[in-house]
Amino acid sequence: MGFLEELKALLPGRVLTREAELAPYESDALTAYRKRPLAVVLPEKKEEVVGVVRLCHQYGVPFVARGSGTSLSGGSLPVEDGVVIALNRMNRILRLDPKARIAVVEPGVVNLEVSRQAAPFGLYYAPDPSSQPVSTIGGNVAFNSGGAHCLKYGMTANHVLGLEVVTPTGEVVRLGGESLEGVGPDLHGFFVGTEGLLGVAVEITLRLLPKPEAYHTVLAAYPSLEAAGEAVSLIIRKGLLPGAMEIMDRLSIEAAEKAVRAGYPLVEGLLIVELEGPKEEVAEEALVLERVLRESGALELRVARDEAERQAIWKGRKAAFSAVGRLSPDYLVQDGVVPRSKLGEALREIQRLSREYGLRVANVFHAGDGNLHPLVLYDGKRPGELERAEALAGEILKLCVRLGGSLTGEHGIGVEKKGYMPEMFAPEDLEAMEEVKRALDPKGLANRGKVLPEVAGAHA
Repeated sequence: MGFLEELKALLPGRVLTREAELAPYESDALTAYRKRPLAVVLPEKKEEVVGVVRLCHQYGVPFVARGSGTSLSGGSLPVEDGVVIALNRMNRILRLDPKARIAVVEPGVVNLEVSRQAAPFGLYYAPDPSSQPVSTIGGNVAFNSGGAHCLKYGMTANHVLGLEVVTPTGEVVRLGGESLEGVGPDLHGFFVGTEGLLGVAVEITLRLLPKPEAYHTVLAAYPSLEAAGEAVSLIIRKGLLPGAMEIMDRLSIEAAEKAVRAGYPLVEGLLIVELEGPKEEVAEEALVLERVLRESGALELRVARDEAERQAIWKGRKAAFSAVGRLSPDYLVQDGVVPRSKLGEALREIQRLSREYGLRVANVFHAGDGNLHPLVLYDGKRPGELERAEALAGEILKLCVRLGGSLTGEHGIGVEKKGYMPEMFAPEDLEAMEEVKRALDPKGLANRGKVLPEVAGAHA
């Protein structure tokens, strides 16, 4: 009996091998890159994941864990002649303890579902990526996802208390626990954000937060993107820490309006600021915020008067990525980070690069923590345009590092950015990462070909 036969015996009726069955798994949200896997497996419980991984280790077959495939960096791109472990059927909330404020979930649980289940207890799950209605907790853990409200509440790593992980050799280990008070090395924190290189999370313990007592959501219109960026720094300097601060440029505003008719003003820069917390605190901060926004040169201010208007403001921002598809047949999304003080400089340089390469760039991003999301628009049917878009995206990444920032804020490295790792890390840093990978995955099977560059300085 060979590998595929053993695989089919392990998961009867849940091993996909026909060409038509494999086609939906050829790529993730970075559709410019495609690979055809050998097989896709659909486990429904932890023991089946363990069995698949052990079988892959026995035969030396690479594997990629996948949730909803919303990765924008090719992080869940299949490996040729490898196996995709699709975890969507492992979608149970195993335990929700409102007193301890935790939820224990399987990796295929959709992010937003955690908050829906916690809502009757006055609790919610804070990390809110734009893919929140479809992305899974397992994928969020793999890429340390953030979202609009990570400025105040932090990334996924700040909300994961414990993990049960299947290592690349098929061993099952528990990392962390159910308490904020950890003892010993922070191994679960170490695992979060490793993009599947060190194993598959099959059970995740999440921290839940009390729902804020009050929100104050403001839409501010600006005559330029730089002015909106400068307003962000001014808000922080005044001692305010909003739950979220998001910026959209004219292109992304136009796309959002076409897609969901959010009612945004068509200006060069749009800033969304949301305060949240106790009523009295929010009321006081709202007065300061309004004063700061007017001083920053805002052309127009809109304050959400109720929950419906608040959701309307956020609707356009949440839809921005997918909406840009209405403006261009293809696009690449980057998520480099720059210091807040460098936002204006970064945006000006991105606009210059856009003109130099002859490609439009839509900007929509988490302004509070300097996490840029430039969307490079191109037409893949035009010869050489994908390559030109990739070159422009690469220049933006190098710009972020040069300004004292990072290659990624929340989308990960995947296959798209791995060649730029030497821009940010010294050779000895990259070797240390390789050593960890080799120690835990001696055959190099888990998410092979992601994150770590094969050739140092590939894009120097």
